[in-house]
Amino acid sequence: MTLLLEEGKAVTIKQQENYAIVAITKHGVNLARKLLSSFQNADLYYMEKFKKGDEEAKHIQLFTGSVRLLLPSLFQSYKGIIMIISLGAVVRMIAPLLKDKKTDPGVVVLDDKGEYAISVLSGHLGGANELTREVAENLGAIPVITTASDVQQTIPVDLFGKRFGWVWDSAEKLTPVSASVVNEEHVAVIQESGEKNWWTYDRPIPENIKLYESIQEALCAEPDAALVITHRNLTENEKLIIKNGVVYRPKVIVLGVGCNRGTSSQEIEKVILDTLAELNFSIKSVKAIATIDLKKDEIGLLEVVQKYNWDFAYYPAEHLNKAEISEPSETVFKFTGAYGVSEPAARLYSGAKELALVKKKSGNVTISVAVIPNESSMI
Repeated sequence: MTLLLEEGKAVTIKQQENYAIVAITKHGVNLARKLLSSFQNADLYYMEKFKKGDEEAKHIQLFTGSVRLLLPSLFQSYKGIIMIISLGAVVRMIAPLLKDKKTDPGVVVLDDKGEYAISVLSGHLGGANELTREVAENLGAIPVITTASDVQQTIPVDLFGKRFGWVWDSAEKLTPVSASVVNEEHVAVIQESGEKNWWTYDRPIPENIKLYESIQEALCAEPDAALVITHRNLTENEKLIIKNGVVYRPKVIVLGVGCNRGTSSQEIEKVILDTLAELNFSIKSVKAIATIDLKKDEIGLLEVVQKYNWDFAYYPAEHLNKAEISEPSETVFKFTGAYGVSEPAARLYSGAKELALVKKKSGNVTISVAVIPNESSMI
């Protein structure tokens, strides 16, 4: 099937993968087919006049008309787009489609000979820089990346901790804090929880980036900017550190939950929210709910897990009984075969020796809270 690209006509594509490769010249098509053979997870689009006869078998989509008319559909559908088209033409074609760096796909441009792979759009958040390196490696091309933090090999503020699942509290200060990092101003890093092996470059951390044991210590040093990695909600005094700072939420909180059969998701969610507020913990740092395998089909629990996209772990009674239980219950054992549910489940999933909350009973719900420890070195 050939896509007919005409002004004012909607284009329906058949997306199967996360990335699109687009070519419009004879040499570009040959390069695109070569890339497709080695690059995983990509769909290929090129002009019908260059068809080889095996397109249907290889799920290659042909088109006639201006490639410009194809791009709106690709922008809406793909995580990244690799275009074997001149850089100037690509810039003109994608300009009307740009919305926001947090949602625009990554765009990479290749020249017709495959000598250079250029990161054009959404280098960090859209993954174009990473895609550029991967494409260049596949083709033996030279990657061209101009993002300051990549060039200087320093912390990319908008991607910091992304590979671990960290999320920002707010994107408001990303730009000014990024400027402080690349301009080599005094930047404080305070880490209270989360993965510590975030420095991946094969060289020491730049001298302008200083590590501090606490927010108070960092405040005394009067940095120009700050990166704070914590599962806690900051106090009013501590918030002074983020006048020009970003708070990152590592996924470290584990909720051990037990409940009576048929407990509603609303009741379970309320207990969770109230408990996190009491502990002054951020819901953005919750990683998982852990429980007994008898509750693996508990509708209320499943609905809460799905709403927040948390991990859901459940353990058989014999495993729970091997974990430390501060207040074993004969009543719980009578009904479940385990001397406790929320506390040992939280311990098993988190690996924590000490819990932030050993156990709290509220209505039909029992909850324990653990913070996943991480003792690995920084470098």
